[in-house]
Amino acid sequence: MDGMLILFRDSGIYQLEAGQLVMMLVGLLLLYLAIKKNFEPLLLLPIGFGAILVNVPGAGFLSAPVLDASGHLANPGGILHYIYEAGIATGVFPLVIFMGVGALTDFGPMLANPRTLLLGAAAQFGIFSTVIGAVALSAINLMDFSLADAAAIGIIGGADGPTAIFVASRLAPELLGAIAVAAYSYMALVPLIQPPIMRLLTTVEERRIQMTQLRSVSRTEKIIFPLVLLLLVALFLPTAAPLLGMFCFGNLMRESGVVERLSDTARNALINITTIFLGLGVGSKLSSEAFLNRQTLGILVLGIIAFAIGTASGVLMAKLMNRFTSSKINPLIGAAGVSAVPMAARVANKVGLEANPQNFLLMHAMGPNVAGVIGSAVAAGVMISYVNGLGL
Repeated sequence: MDGMLILFRDSGIYQLEAGQLVMMLVGLLLLYLAIKKNFEPLLLLPIGFGAILVNVPGAGFLSAPVLDASGHLANPGGILHYIYEAGIATGVFPLVIFMGVGALTDFGPMLANPRTLLLGAAAQFGIFSTVIGAVALSAINLMDFSLADAAAIGIIGGADGPTAIFVASRLAPELLGAIAVAAYSYMALVPLIQPPIMRLLTTVEERRIQMTQLRSVSRTEKIIFPLVLLLLVALFLPTAAPLLGMFCFGNLMRESGVVERLSDTARNALINITTIFLGLGVGSKLSSEAFLNRQTLGILVLGIIAFAIGTASGVLMAKLMNRFTSSKINPLIGAAGVSAVPMAARVANKVGLEANPQNFLLMHAMGPNVAGVIGSAVAAGVMISYVNGLGL
């Protein structure tokens, strides 16, 4: 009987706490959204599974290595601990993801219509307005967010998962799980969140605007652009250089045409392997202690507000630009200024086709979409620089 009692006390059922059960259900919900609803499955599936693993009582997936009194390794630690420390705490995984995204990106639509850079920049307003909102909520004692926390939360508005993870790992690692889940959840919900905002802010006539065909961009332009972008960022905002540097490196491999094997690896095998570990590492931060609190609710609410403001800002910027130019821009492509590539561009194209079956906006929307990736990385650099400059 004593042996049976010892075994029972060592079982997961005996050690299971209510919070762990809730978080395992959250993990199952993320798996359901990934598998059944196809919401960002490449990230939500490993994140959801990681959430289940880290909340298994007594399994020690997140335990750190322990030394005994003589300095020998008594407990090697859990695999999720090493994944998180090696890839997320160091910022390596988001940077490798950015390199792969660069190898997948075509700057042609943006270079063919440089005005779309303004749309990508305008969409980042959601980031900065949410930072102000988070600080304001703390000032009136509704939440308890530091400026570093607010900066990390605001990046959700850029709809760029790797950037959100990178900034959170630097400024608010204790909030990383909630921030990552919010960022990727809202990216997956782009087709549901953006269209109502786009229709609300535009007229049927504006949605019917047809844009002229983009000019052909030369290979030389495509090779020079990532180099110029990197040099400008390195000179004026070094804190954004890690993200944009890897992004530009991946893009240069693609456009140079001389390292196709490396480019193919970066945009396929390497990004896929890294995505698996990134998702598990993020899931490891979804323990009941870190996730089940009032701050998480605040992050989810502020995140969707940031995303909505970013979408609206891009649309309104396009409408403003139309007042000063004879070559009209369809305001719908402004919503693609958030960097959910290429989903936001596809949504702009879909809403445009609803108003005008001959209105193909996909390539035009890819310009602000790619500009949004650059804009969110620059915004991340600004946040990190500012917070570090204040010594917070």
